[in-house]
This record gives sequence, C-alpha cells and structure tokens, in this order.
Amino acid sequence: MKVVTQTTITDYPLVSRGKVRDIYEIDDSSLLIITTDRMSAFDVIMAEPIPYKGVILNQITLFWMKKFEHIIANHLIASDVKDFPEPLHKYADELEGRSVLVKKAKPLPIECIVRGHISGSGWKDYNKTGSVCSYELPEGMVESEKFPNPLFTPSTKAELGEHDENISVERATEMIGKELAEKVADVSLRIFSEGRDFAEEKGIIIADTKFEFGMVDGELTLIDEVLTPDSSRFWPKSSYTPGKSQPSFDKQYLRDWLSTQDWDKTPPAPALPAEVIEETGKKYAEAYTILTGQTLLL
Repeated sequence: MKVVTQTTITDYPLVSRGKVRDIYEIDDSSLLIITTDRMSAFDVIMAEPIPYKGVILNQITLFWMKKFEHIIANHLIASDVKDFPEPLHKYADELEGRSVLVKKAKPLPIECIVRGHISGSGWKDYNKTGSVCSYELPEGMVESEKFPNPLFTPSTKAELGEHDENISVERATEMIGKELAEKVADVSLRIFSEGRDFAEEKGIIIADTKFEFGMVDGELTLIDEVLTPDSSRFWPKSSYTPGKSQPSFDKQYLRDWLSTQDWDKTPPAPALPAEVIEETGKKYAEAYTILTGQTLLL
C-alpha cells in the first residue's frame, strides 16, 4: 500500500481538493471520495504526510457508519475498489482502503458538533463567559470535566484556510429550518452517545466530535467522516484526570508540538521531524485497533 498525498484521476473531473480529501464526480448521482495522507492542523496543511493516515480515517468511518445504520442512513455505495466503475480499477494501488463511492448529497451549511467534555474552544469560552456556545453552565467546572449531558453546538462551515465559527442553535435553526435543525440535533446526540458508550467500553473517551449531514433524495443522510481522530478528541480512559488537558489518540499531539514552535499558524507550517510524524501515525493506528479490535495491514 502506498503513501498518497495527492491523486490525479484523469478519467473523472476533480470536484474539490480539501485539507485531506480529494473528491471526483463519477456521474450525476455519485462521487468518489479519497482520503489522502495529507495532515492539517490549525486549518493549515502540513508539508509532510502522515503515512497511511487516510486509510485509518476511512476504515474508522466505515466501521462507525455500519454501526449507526439503525439510526440514520449514510451515503455509502461501495468501499471495495473492485466494486467501483471499471475505469477506476487501474488506480487500485492509490484507492484501496482509502476511498469510497458515495451518493451525491446536498451538504447542510452547518457543522454538527457535539461536546461531551469541556475542552478546547469550549473551555476557553467557559473561562471568559461561564457558558459554552450559549449554554449556561454551572460554576466551578474544571478542564476536561464531563458535561451532565452532551451539548449540541453547531458551527458555520468555513472555506479552506479559514476557521469555522460557533453559532447558537437558534442561528442554526434560522439557516436550515426548525424541523431539520431539531432532527440533526437529535440524530447528532444519539449517534454521539451510542459511539461514546461503545468507545468507553473499549478504553477510549470521545470528548467531542463533528458530524456532517446532507440531503439525498429528500432524506437526511450521514456523510463525510464519522468519529475519527481528525474530527474528534479521543482520550485514553485509563489516564483520564479532570482538571487538566488530556493525552490523546488524535491530532492534539501534533497541535501541541506545533504550539511549541515559533509559528503564527499561517502557511507554511513548520517542517515536521520524523519522530513527530511517526508518533502521530502511531496514535491514529492505536485508536483504530482499540475501537475495532483489528490491526490494519498497511
């Protein structure tokens, strides 16, 4: 299996090249999504990839989508290259394990964030205002503390290189309508709660995450990535101690290293040392193995 930082599928038009994913249009109703090994932090793409990270992210998403099928439909058509259109078969060494054929969806204009613990931007907001995304919280909470109930805290979707902006549930309702806003909040909280309970049994605390939804033939559909180390905070349950930041299985390790560098969080990013690349990759692979009970043969 090869390391993939960028793809060139000449048989189909490129729709977008994001921080991590390359997306091609297959026909009027389907897309090819390829999860590359590009790494981003603070909305900046690193010059160096994390080898096989894209395979791990894709496989974790497939694992969760299957697990949540009883709650919500997803956009998957096929994940095995042999089931893709024939012109894609010659790209198998780039596509295997890291790509999916999906139904075209009209993405909702909001990110659906669920927070189970107070951390990151939520912790910063709480220290300033005593609330998180318009939710008034009890006094005296400490960093990484678990909320009594998970919070649905939507945000806007930023263009590449810009930052998402937290918005209130009321603002999200104005953007997508009351019925749909209530449904995405309910579904987001349900799949977060089920995923969190499963992960905790395996030894991982999912502190928060981001879901994306779209409409397919008028039906709300789960799209993009699901409960991965790129879209979530994963903490080892064995070392969890409220009152401080937590070690993690996600890109927080890389963010922490970058924060020690003389860098203003605009491109270009500092060059990543070999040990940082290796350690980041190990954390992603470990998260996959703990969640699924399997080891990827890369």
